[in-house]
Amino acid sequence: MNIRNVAIIAHVDHGKTTLVDALIRQSKTTLDKDVADRELIMDNNELERERGITIFSKNAAVQWGDMKVNIIDTPGHADFGGEVERVLTMADGCLLLIDAQEGPMPQTRFVLKKALEMKLKIIVVVNKIDKPEARIQEVLNETFDLFIDLGADDATAEFPVVYAAARAGKAGLQPDLATMTDISPIFEAIITHVPAPQVDSTKPLQFLVTTITSDNFKGRIATGRVYNGVLKAGANITRINRDGVPSQHRLTAVMSFKGLNKFDATEVEAGDIAAIAGIPNINIGETIADLENPIALPVLKIEEPTVKMTFMVNDSPFCGKEGEFCTSRQIRERLMKELETDMALRVEDSPTAGWIVSGRGELHLAILIERMRREGYELQVSRPQVIERVVEGKKQVPYDRVFIETPDEYAGAVIQKLGGRKGELLNMQSDSGITSLEFLIPTRGLFGYRTEFLTDTRGLGIINTLFEGYRPDPGEFAERDQGSLTAHETGECNSYGILNVQDRGTLFVSPGDKVYKGQVVGQHIRSGDLSINVCKAKQLSNMRSKGDGTTEHMNAPRVMSLEDALEYIADDEYVEVTPQHIRIRKIILDEVAAKRKARGM
Repeated sequence: MNIRNVAIIAHVDHGKTTLVDALIRQSKTTLDKDVADRELIMDNNELERERGITIFSKNAAVQWGDMKVNIIDTPGHADFGGEVERVLTMADGCLLLIDAQEGPMPQTRFVLKKALEMKLKIIVVVNKIDKPEARIQEVLNETFDLFIDLGADDATAEFPVVYAAARAGKAGLQPDLATMTDISPIFEAIITHVPAPQVDSTKPLQFLVTTITSDNFKGRIATGRVYNGVLKAGANITRINRDGVPSQHRLTAVMSFKGLNKFDATEVEAGDIAAIAGIPNINIGETIADLENPIALPVLKIEEPTVKMTFMVNDSPFCGKEGEFCTSRQIRERLMKELETDMALRVEDSPTAGWIVSGRGELHLAILIERMRREGYELQVSRPQVIERVVEGKKQVPYDRVFIETPDEYAGAVIQKLGGRKGELLNMQSDSGITSLEFLIPTRGLFGYRTEFLTDTRGLGIINTLFEGYRPDPGEFAERDQGSLTAHETGECNSYGILNVQDRGTLFVSPGDKVYKGQVVGQHIRSGDLSINVCKAKQLSNMRSKGDGTTEHMNAPRVMSLEDALEYIADDEYVEVTPQHIRIRKIILDEVAAKRKARGM
């Protein structure tokens, strides 16, 4: 068959999307004007462009000679592993990108493990060989060791290798940039080594849904791969849901891919990636089968979430002033809509109030909250908590494997902090002034640590985490040894009030900011919470002093992003999220009432 389905997998920032850009542009694929001028073609989401990471998997179809190559771009962060797991079912092979300087990283292990489980053909692309510190042969040896460590057989471990500088749009079979001219060796490797789809167009129709999008005219659009048979527009089909229940429908549209765009087609043959419309409420993981002989494909299995948070209607004194969608009905509908496209997410009603939302990690849930905020939603969320299990009567909690690189002089502080969070040091190596550390630590122990880590390493440290599995609960440990500074009254922050209290800790507010009683306005320099009056104004008189106030200095406030706020909060605090502001507040705003409840009164 003249079709190849290949996924691009790698660790974060190893060049996946940049390589896909080069493949699309050099294959002379026609692009829309607004897309053609953009640097990263596949990162079409605002959040992706801001953060420089891929969050949502996407696919494109390019023509190379007489071969159609379906390219699937995947996220590299483990928090979005659900995206990787489901779209790999559409591929027959993978390009595994490895940074020529960094080598295999934690997420490299994660995505490679998934690809090997699905028995996909792996082509290793050693990218960024133009880096001055590139160590190509050592990286290849480390990659081979990773294959063996993950249980790859002899045939898989003898992987083909292509060398590339994706940003320059060049690749070759030898690690010499001077001999490279274009990206064509990547295409040749795909055509040579990735097998054609093992399908049969004469068998009954089988189509597996892996992605859901919406269209104003066509309704819900389901994207997936045709495993057998031929997908025809206007055909009557059987839809088999995840529970195995069949129902009959008619396809109003069948679409094929060309470049980044979909176009209407009369039919799509087996082995190709297609999109269909006309089936209401269709979901990921369902099978579209033949009308007379329906045969279901295996249901997509996704790893369970490990972190949960409670989403609630905002009930602060400022509620309803900044958001367009504030009610419980609107928030619930938005969360349920997200379930249609994110298989790694779970939403259930909380027994007290709100909804318990579970995901793969803090970043997974933070991205959802940020998207809702930009769409005009207003809500408040609790502190992230790990999802516990009971196995043989014993409580087990999720653990992460943590990989750290830091200058030698800061390694002691890192070891001390992670040791206090129940982290177990597994490996320690030092080379050229850089210490590499490997820890096994409860996922809960990482909550709130990243900011401390950047402070302890003066911003020079690198930290990567990978979910390891469930282990016995290590017990409680101190996670934050500093309290919060809370606003004494509702009002507007004043320079005079801030100058009087700024030596109490690090403030999160500036003069002119509106605050309410019980809002967290800073981090206390000591343990325990402290109520301060940042709204206090100087009493005016008709007397003045020459040079009065010229020696006073106001410290710059710490600007709290959404991730910073989620990391910071304690069990008795919420993060209030609106389209305009991110605030931290006490659950019980009144200080006296909170103390009474703490004493059980």
